Amino acid sequence: MRFSRRRLEEPEINLIPFIDVLLVVLIFLMLSTTYSRFTELRINLPAADAEKLRERPGEVVVSVSSDGRYAVNRQAVDGRSVELLSAELAAAAAGRPDTVVIISADAMAAHQAVVNVLDAARRAGLSRLTFAAQTANGAPR
Repeated sequence: MRFSRRRLEEPEINLIPFIDVLLVVLIFLMLSTTYSRFTELRINLPAADAEKLRERPGEVVVSVSSDGRYAVNRQAVDGRSVELLSAELAAAAAGRPDTVVIISADAMAAHQAVVNVLDAARRAGLSRLTFAAQTANGAPR
């Protein structure tokens, strides 16, 4: 008996149908997907219609400008550090722990500047905080 050596062909995967299917799926995804680009977020600031409260001696108003500068009771704070702002808040509160801190931040102020005011109030031991809003016609409250 004579066995002949046959050459076994290795099976190979035909990639052309696979590529065709992937291209069809790719075209389908490109046509069915909507691309939206957010260039900016439009945020409406809160408005309040309640009547204006009378000024009380236990209030400290902290203003935050759009470039991150602070003013405590309309007196500008020299620096932008949390420690300096905390010292100014403690001096303005005059040791009264029930003092209300009113944060009046510009619409374009960075979030970090407002968070710094919150942190400074916590360090000064002032836990009563509120945010100033404007009325529907744009007048400050």
